[in-house]
Amino acid sequence: MSCSVAISSSPVFSPSMISHTCKTSPESLTLGLTQHHLSTSAATDGSPSTVRRFHRVPSCLRMCKNEISASSSPGLDSSGVSPSSSSSASPCFSSTLASSSCGSATFTKRKRPARLDIPILGSVAFEQPPGSEGKQEVEEESDRYSVYCKRGRKRVELEDRHSAALDLRGDPQMAFFGIFDGHGGSKAAEYVSKSIGERILEEVAMSREEAEIEVEEAVRNGYLKTDVEFLKEDVGGGTCCVTAFVKKGELIVSNAGDCRAVMSVSGMAEALTSDHRPSRDDERDRIESLGGYVDCCRGVWRLQGSLAVSRGIGDSHLKQWVIPNPETRIIRIESDSEFLILASDGLWDKVGNQEAIDMARPLCMDSKKPSPLSACKKLVELSISRGSMDDISVMIIQLGHFFQTKVN
Repeated sequence: MSCSVAISSSPVFSPSMISHTCKTSPESLTLGLTQHHLSTSAATDGSPSTVRRFHRVPSCLRMCKNEISASSSPGLDSSGVSPSSSSSASPCFSSTLASSSCGSATFTKRKRPARLDIPILGSVAFEQPPGSEGKQEVEEESDRYSVYCKRGRKRVELEDRHSAALDLRGDPQMAFFGIFDGHGGSKAAEYVSKSIGERILEEVAMSREEAEIEVEEAVRNGYLKTDVEFLKEDVGGGTCCVTAFVKKGELIVSNAGDCRAVMSVSGMAEALTSDHRPSRDDERDRIESLGGYVDCCRGVWRLQGSLAVSRGIGDSHLKQWVIPNPETRIIRIESDSEFLILASDGLWDKVGNQEAIDMARPLCMDSKKPSPLSACKKLVELSISRGSMDDISVMIIQLGHFFQTKVN
């Protein structure tokens, strides 16, 4: 970039226009030349009016506004503006004369900031924990049940597990189902899903009577034994559970934690379990009576400021307050008992009980071609669309296959 200096004797400019403003970027640079300088130069060489250009050096320089007088600028003497001087000999912009001719000027070199390399999150690969299968989703389908599990967007691994055992002891009317929502890793859910069904079946077989109290006690013992065996493994983490044991036309539903069971009765939602969370009055009272505390952290009630559930299997570091004792409900499967949904809190935190039944029922009760697996997937996708970041597991059990007419 260049700037021009107007000579006072030029016919184009009036004598009053002595100072010249040289606009530079990013700031304006003004060079004020007194008429004495110009007149002296003109008288010395006697040359006609000329316009001299001072070429800017190829760098970003800032120059404070200074008026350079004749006495302080030896570079602008009578020979400094002679016709024989080339346009490149600029006394104020020359690096060699900067200290002498522009002593009061301050030069600062502006450097380009270093380039920032920001990694794209989508290209970052998270390593799976040792022993993890790395699955993002799991699905199973049969004429009596369907299940679909999907890993949450904020999870490194899928921590949910499920269990389904049909035709127990050769009886097509006896089956066991379960959803297990692990936390602190998947090892607890993995272990429990493989063993709790057998423990419950053993305890039920050992009970001498068919009374509800005996069956409920047998299921409770199955949960407790599974918890004791898992703690012996000396593995961290824990899991919430919801199980459904079908026997002789009866549905035995139990839970420990915030997994939930909801049954469709002629299209109406009936919750068969109650979530075990520290926010429940009876759970909070139990925890505080044992010396623990419950507080609210970012809108979520937590036990000891850590766990958001108050019951479950595992969690050895909180075993004093996190108990494996389930709550059990036993009901008779009737003709209007359509299907049962077992799901982790990843679904229930975003989808209501009746809403889940209304969405799944058309697909489950289709007389031509029922598709409970599609219903499971549809519920999972609905929860994700509403912002769920958690693992989501949904199991639908077709209760019509287990209906038996009660014989008096």
